[in-house]
Amino acid sequence: MLPIYLDHAATTPLDPEVLEAMLPYLSSDFGNPSSVHSFGQRARGAIDEARAKVAALIGARDAEVVFTGSGTEADNLAIFGVLHQASAPARPDLVTSAIEHHAVLNSARALDRSKHNVTVARVLADGQVDLDDLEAVTSDTTALVSIMFANNETGLVQPLANVARVARAKGALIHTDAVQALGKLPIDVKTMDVDLMTVSAHKIHGPKGVGALYVKSGTRMQALIRGGSQERNRRAGTENVAAIVGFGRAVELLKGRFREDTQRIASLRDRLEAELMAGGRGMVLRNGSAEPRICSTTSLSFEGVSGEDLLIALDLGGIAVSTGAACAAGSPEPSHVLRAMGLPRERVDQSIRFSLGRNTTAEEIDRAVGTVTAAAERLRKKRG
Repeated sequence: MLPIYLDHAATTPLDPEVLEAMLPYLSSDFGNPSSVHSFGQRARGAIDEARAKVAALIGARDAEVVFTGSGTEADNLAIFGVLHQASAPARPDLVTSAIEHHAVLNSARALDRSKHNVTVARVLADGQVDLDDLEAVTSDTTALVSIMFANNETGLVQPLANVARVARAKGALIHTDAVQALGKLPIDVKTMDVDLMTVSAHKIHGPKGVGALYVKSGTRMQALIRGGSQERNRRAGTENVAAIVGFGRAVELLKGRFREDTQRIASLRDRLEAELMAGGRGMVLRNGSAEPRICSTTSLSFEGVSGEDLLIALDLGGIAVSTGAACAAGSPEPSHVLRAMGLPRERVDQSIRFSLGRNTTAEEIDRAVGTVTAAAERLRKKRG
């Protein structure tokens, strides 16, 4: 029996059409895009085409899209690029939230605290940022407010319009990590009123190793990687042409099936969640609010069951899930997201994240419900 993959929030399988688009740039079209000869110019044209596709998807201008090596690098570029630029002494501070991806939180921790004050806003029990607290900690010295669009563990969508109003009232720039939202929510950077936004290809059936940062025209920032003049002097280094082309093709495929995919995936997610909770007879609980969420993700706690033990049991049973963010796998620390929501340590340790994708089928959901329910009951009995 084929395994069931329910960890799309960690990464998605590469679409065969994306691979097909990439292959020429791994073989015959190998030129350096900075070279002036025909080999280089074919590569340059491919990058320009991919940039235009990504820009169109998010409502940006081509020149506002900076390709990076990952979503993590894009988050780092947004934070360090703004906080380290020349005018930073007048506005040296950063405000973020307690449920951000580690790419944001660890960048915040790495800032020199003698120069930059970093404040972490609280979140409510439902998983959304506490807007009252955000407003209280954002001040006239805040350079950047960085709040994610959709959480990678719970799928909860953050109130970015209200976040933007808080930041604008204090004259701060706004960055959002939209890695989990891309392909699952409509995105228009102008309507969202953000200055910087992070996206990544491997969450939308594109390749790993390529991300992008939207940088609103006129936003002042410093390069993180120094060297050549690539990406309009914002990200030095020879571009990963094949991966960038793959990103563009993934975006192209996404646009044609967005509505159909998101509606179908949401229906399957709700079915999985409802049947697991019903079968759990009050011992399976959702972590966070049911809405607003991206279509693909649910975090559930299984009373009386270790999340790690359940994950292993499911893997042996042919079902791939996670206990939280892939970047934190193997860490002895409990989920910082669920803890920030005020959940007790025991419940956090009993939690599993299920994340569905384009290839998930109803038959797989039915199989998963039966396997998960049986595994949880077996583990409860084993613990006595």
